[in-house]
Formats: sequence, C-alpha cells, structure tokens
Amino acid sequence: MAIATRTVTVASSSGLHARPAALFVQAAKSCGCKVTAQKGDGKPANAASVLGVMALGAKFGDEILLTAEGDNPEAALDQIAAVVETNQDHA
Repeated sequence: MAIATRTVTVASSSGLHARPAALFVQAAKSCGCKVTAQKGDGKPANAASVLGVMALGAKFGDEILLTAEGDNPEAALDQIAAVVETNQDHA
C-alpha cells in the first residue's frame, strides 16, 4: 500500500469546526484511503472522525499534516486538501 503526506493550510474562518469539519470528514470517508490529520506536534487524529478532527483545534491559517494510506493516496489528498484550503464558511 502506498502512503502520501501533504501539509495544507486551513482556509475556513472558523477553522476545522462544525460545517468545515463535517465536510472534511465526509471527504476523508469517501476517498477510499485511511487518512490522519495532525496539527503541529500533536497526536494524529483519524480524519474520518468528526470528534477527532475537531479535537485538533485547527484554526484559520493553521497548517495541518495529512497522511493518506491506500491504493491512490495522492488523489485522496487532492480531494481532502480542496476542502481544507477552501473557506467552507461561505461556500
């Protein structure tokens, strides 16, 4: 299985909270890979868990490290990065 990582910047003004977190989790669940998200030196969170994503405490402008493991991890990261790097508060 292939593994890919990517650092993305949170674009939503409310950070990864409420609606942006739900959209992030939806993208992670639908991508077909196991995905984790990590902020700074914190513990990696399961990107398919709303509570895990919200527990990251990622705010507007924060960088998070995404790691995808599966058959097409780069495509999975493309899909999830598009959600994180779009201001979902006004989408």
